Amino acid sequence: MKKYFLLILIILPLIVSAQNLNGRISSSFYTFERFDTSNASDTFVRNYESLALNFNYQDISIRTRMNFETNLGKSLDSDPRLRLYNLYFEARNVYDIFTLKLGRQPLITSVAGGLYDGINLKFKYMNASLSGFYGGNVPAYQKMMLTDDLKNDYVIGGKFDIYFLDHFTFGLSYINKNFKPTDYQALRLDANNNPITILIQQNSNQFKYLAAQASYVLDGVVNLDTHYEYDLNFMTASKFELNGRVVANDKLGIDLYYNWREPRIGYNSIFAVFNYGNSSEIEGGADYKFNDDFTITGKYGNVIYQDENSQRVTVGLNTKFGSFSYRKTFGYAGELDGISLYTAHSFADGFITPSIGVAFTNYKISQDAEVNNITSFLGGVNIKPWSYLSFDLQGQYFNNKIYKDDFRILFNVNYWFNTNF
Repeated sequence: MKKYFLLILIILPLIVSAQNLNGRISSSFYTFERFDTSNASDTFVRNYESLALNFNYQDISIRTRMNFETNLGKSLDSDPRLRLYNLYFEARNVYDIFTLKLGRQPLITSVAGGLYDGINLKFKYMNASLSGFYGGNVPAYQKMMLTDDLKNDYVIGGKFDIYFLDHFTFGLSYINKNFKPTDYQALRLDANNNPITILIQQNSNQFKYLAAQASYVLDGVVNLDTHYEYDLNFMTASKFELNGRVVANDKLGIDLYYNWREPRIGYNSIFAVFNYGNSSEIEGGADYKFNDDFTITGKYGNVIYQDENSQRVTVGLNTKFGSFSYRKTFGYAGELDGISLYTAHSFADGFITPSIGVAFTNYKISQDAEVNNITSFLGGVNIKPWSYLSFDLQGQYFNNKIYKDDFRILFNVNYWFNTNF
């Protein structure tokens, strides 16, 4: 990780001479109560300080995002903790052909996501693009350090996209993500049934997939996406997904969703020895816009397991005053009824925005099981005296059979800055 800071020191003189520095500083305070086994409680005040920072010089940027967290007063075992989410160098449109990213950066794919320390290179030419990435997995809690075993703790992959038909996009991608598990010590019994401590060393868990995508977009009328995944370790189809939307007219929209999937299990995982069944899911819905202030939505879904199935229904109303939704689930996945309401409104050109939300839920895991109830409430206010500064204060209440009358407070300050040199 020290090499990253050295890279910044080398490139920073290019940035300082011109262009732009922008970002956000956020400071939050969050209170909660914790009970021990004797039912004695302690109240904690947790502090989060975050920084998002971008140095820009023409098509060259250095981007970073980090978070520092600790308790005020009584500390937790992990305090204090610094999380480094992003720290990478980016060069865009080099020779009008490729874009380079180097450092700790986000990974967003249908198979695996998160962060990695490495390189990303993307080429674009006419109607096609080719991208590839390689690097080490980020240590737990986004520590400011690199993996110490790149051979067994890495991610590599790439994607090819082409647009050779009007409104169509086709893609083919590959990813291989290999996790190195952390060794740990555990108590076991020896041949004489005496407890002994042994070191548990696990094999790496691996995901290796091919994926194909196809989409059709006719602006304002049809949007259709399909996605297929193939597991190269188990040599079997893993997932097929279809997501579509049709805008029938300026008021009515129709949605359709379908997926079929196998459980996603690492190649060397102990869970690979179990015989899991696949599942499929289909959901259809529609939304109708009465005017700019009122839209009603409705969806019905059915999930099919190996020997059982489950259904869900969702109805909602979105208005300029707020939103309302009702959700019901029944069948193999349990029975649930939930109602939620939320409203927020800005006054004085956005200077102050109060908000209130409430939800009531009851559920049981089967038809004859005990009914559990959940009540949750939040109320808050956002004050934004200037475009670059805002304050948030929110109270949160939660009550069920595990968390009795749980009340928490969140206070947050955000400061945005944007400076041209």
